[in-house]
Amino acid sequence: MLYLLAEWLGFEGILNLVRYQSFRAGATLMTALVIGLIIGPRFINILRVRQGKGQPIREDGPQSHLAKRGTPTMGGLMILVSLTLSLLLWMNLASPFVWACLAVTIGFGLIGFLDDYDKVTKNSHAGVSARARLAAEFVVAGVASWLIVSQINTNLYLPFLTGVSIPLGPAYYVFAAIVIVGAGNAVNLTDGLDGLAIMPVIIAAGTFAIICYLAGRADYSAYLGIPHVPGAGDLAIFCAAIMGAGLAFLWFNAPPAAVFMGDTGSLALGGALGAIAVASHHEVVLAIVGGLFVLEAVSVIVQVFWFKRTGRRVFKMAPIHHHFEQLGWSESKVVIRFWIIAIVLALIGLSTLKLR
Repeated sequence: MLYLLAEWLGFEGILNLVRYQSFRAGATLMTALVIGLIIGPRFINILRVRQGKGQPIREDGPQSHLAKRGTPTMGGLMILVSLTLSLLLWMNLASPFVWACLAVTIGFGLIGFLDDYDKVTKNSHAGVSARARLAAEFVVAGVASWLIVSQINTNLYLPFLTGVSIPLGPAYYVFAAIVIVGAGNAVNLTDGLDGLAIMPVIIAAGTFAIICYLAGRADYSAYLGIPHVPGAGDLAIFCAAIMGAGLAFLWFNAPPAAVFMGDTGSLALGGALGAIAVASHHEVVLAIVGGLFVLEAVSVIVQVFWFKRTGRRVFKMAPIHHHFEQLGWSESKVVIRFWIIAIVLALIGLSTLKLR
């Protein structure tokens, strides 16, 4: 909104700052952070009053988690509110990429909200059936993929290799939808400990803010040998909004958490990262930067597959962060060490921009 206003006024005087994506990214981050910190306490109080018993805690999970009974969930709502308001204030409203990624964020957030609502009202872990939820996610991701791919080509670019791509043609639409849905559910599986999911999301968003800015610049992308995507620079502002809203949420989610983000937040943020990766043509790099999320998802797949085949478990408990808890690691040790892993993976992901 402010960008269109500044453009209408000819970017005169101080409004010339609004012309620059880097300035708007910083402003978006701070705006989302401030909004989140302001609305957080009231949101948490409302959720606590309306939910009563809070998020159901699994009896067969780590025993230390039983102390978290009564903690409200659906904190992802405050993330969505602060993210959306800051975006609408600072984004270029003419950017199809930002609208497509915002549609995924809100759409996945709504699916997660319905799942959380079902769990809380029925005091059950079941929620919406997995089949119905996946179907809804693929509908949202399919529409977003169509919007995004209409602005880019259908090639899959490989990191560490200059000018090497795989032409997927129409199959790229399916691939893009799978990336978005996969990212959403991978972050969702990671969200099991206080602060565990939100910080790696912030780290990944910061990494993709850099990637999107560089991909959107013809000069920088040519120098680095990465695919140039006109308009991708606006996604750096979206990433900044995720970072600001995520930092505000972490303020309240730090151990002991005053609120959980629930599927409302984890699905929305994961889907957003997937859509950003597709729009910037860095889908494979997302698997590196978000390697922690991939590890969590793979641990669940391996556990279920092996248990059905043999009746035995590979891990003491899945997702894998619970495995380390069962080994005797404290929750804070698991969280901080996983944060370190997320930072290392982000640095490896950034290295793909130059090592080609």
